[in-house]
Amino acid sequence: MARTVSARALVTATSLAFALGLTSNVAAQARGGRGGPAQAPATPRAAAPVDLTGTWVSVITEDWRYRMVTPPKGDFASLPLNADATRVGEAWDPAKDIAAGEQCKAFGAIGLMRMPVRLRVSWQDDNTLKMEADNGTQTRLFHFNPANGPVLTAPANEAPSWQGYSVAHWETQPEGSGVAGGGGGRGGGAPALSGSLKVVTTHLRPGYHRRNGAPYSGDAVYTEFFDRTNEPNGDSWLILTSLVDDPMYLNGQLENSSHYKREANDAKFSPRPCEVTEPVDGVRPPGAAPVGRAGGAAAPPAAPAGRGAPAPAGRGAPAPGRGRGN
Repeated sequence: MARTVSARALVTATSLAFALGLTSNVAAQARGGRGGPAQAPATPRAAAPVDLTGTWVSVITEDWRYRMVTPPKGDFASLPLNADATRVGEAWDPAKDIAAGEQCKAFGAIGLMRMPVRLRVSWQDDNTLKMEADNGTQTRLFHFNPANGPVLTAPANEAPSWQGYSVAHWETQPEGSGVAGGGGGRGGGAPALSGSLKVVTTHLRPGYHRRNGAPYSGDAVYTEFFDRTNEPNGDSWLILTSLVDDPMYLNGQLENSSHYKREANDAKFSPRPCEVTEPVDGVRPPGAAPVGRAGGAAAPPAAPAGRGAPAPAGRGAPAPGRGRGN
């Protein structure tokens, strides 16, 4: 609108006066009204354009053999691994991971979000969104930059971790349309929010894209876009579009789309420890126990009906609709 008003101001003095009046009015509102005190910016929690809290279960309708089970050793189809990564992946030895206490290498942020999993999302505080995963008993924290505060970065004195350090912000409508910087909003104010949550995760401990040892390095940058949809039948979906940039191990950017369906409550949320499982290669006997589990805990019961199961034909998750691919 500001652009339109400026154009008209070149034509008529009336429009110019209107533009000046609008600018003054916006400025007065930012100060809290005529002569009033400035209003504190809304916290990320209060400003949230969409509610992402609740419990969400992954619905795996593609890449089933890479996500539901451990694929054969050396099967890295659809991953743009370079020669170094392929060499590391082909040398994967699950027994060595167990001996080193690294059963969670496949449960770092990048691998975790592609697994059959339930996610429980809540606000830890006004500036931090918490995402708990039952598979592997992992917790991710999404840190929002505080209003008028310093730009957040990974603490230099903290060691890299499986879940890394995640900085989040609510994406604006211009950003969601691919406009760098986001631009200004109506009357020069803040641009409207698009309803999407953008999260950038760094400071990761090296881990696996898949449970068969396909590696990502500590230099990987994991970018996520979370969108919620509400369907006419009452279902609600969380659509995750994810991008992995890893100059050490990837020839190019890796993009994926993952889908999670909202559940009524967290009754089925069942935390269990990280585990290392043998590749499915036609040799392992049916019902054989995993190779090893962190803490030596007993194997979990069979997954409840519907967990990670493919959707019936024609009833899969809705398309993301973001223009970033599927």
